[in-house]
Amino acid sequence: MAILIGGKSTRFGSDKGLYEFQHRPLISYQLDTLSQVNSDIFLVAYSAKQVQEYISKIDLNKIMAFLIDDIEIAHERNLHTPLRGLYTTFKELKELDYKKVLTLACDTPLIQQNVIELIIEQSKDYDCCIPKWDNGFLEPLFAIYPIKKSYYKAKKNLKTGNLKLTSLLSSEWKINYLSIQNSIKKLDNNLRDKNSRLINKEFKYDTKFLEKHMSKSRARKL
Repeated sequence: MAILIGGKSTRFGSDKGLYEFQHRPLISYQLDTLSQVNSDIFLVAYSAKQVQEYISKIDLNKIMAFLIDDIEIAHERNLHTPLRGLYTTFKELKELDYKKVLTLACDTPLIQQNVIELIIEQSKDYDCCIPKWDNGFLEPLFAIYPIKKSYYKAKKNLKTGNLKLTSLLSSEWKINYLSIQNSIKKLDNNLRDKNSRLINKEFKYDTKFLEKHMSKSRARKL
C-alpha cells in the first residue's frame, strides 16, 4: 500500500496528514487501520524535508519506508500533481519487485479495514480495481494498480502532460469497476460523496463528523 502525502494542500492551508485531531496527526488514524491488513505500507512524500516532519510525528514501526517524489520527468515543468506521486510509487515498487499496489490519499483518515480488505479481494484476477460512483466518477487515488504496466503509462503521461489520473487506466487492462453504492457503502454507509470523494475534502472544518465517525469505529473494535 502507498499513501500519497506529498500534495501541496493549497486550499487546506497545511499538511493534511499532519493536521492534528484529538492530539494526533490525521495520518496516524489511517496507519492504525492499514496496519491491521497484512501488507507493506509506504508513504510517498514530496521532499526529504517533508519526510523529516513526519518522522518525528508518526509510529515508524507501521510503515515499510518513505518514497520521495521522483523529479526526473516532472522537474523541468515544475509539475505539482498526484500523478507525480503515483509515478514515484510505481517506479520504486517496480524496482522492489512488487506486482500490485493499493494507493490512497492522506486525506482519508476514516477509511475502514473492511473496505480495504474488500478492494483487495475484488482485485484478484484483475489488473486493476477502482471504485466507481453511480454517476460514473472514479476514485483514482483509492485504487489497486498493476505496478509495471502503470509505471510505463504514468511515465508516458507525465512526458506528454496528460495529468488526468483516470488516463492511467488502459483499455488493455482487465479492470474491476467496484460500485461504491452497491458494494462499499454496504460496509461503510458514512462515506460522503461530495465532489465524488470518499470523504468530505473539508474535514478540517467538520470535526463533529470526525468525532462521531471515529467514535463508532472505536466502538466496533472493542
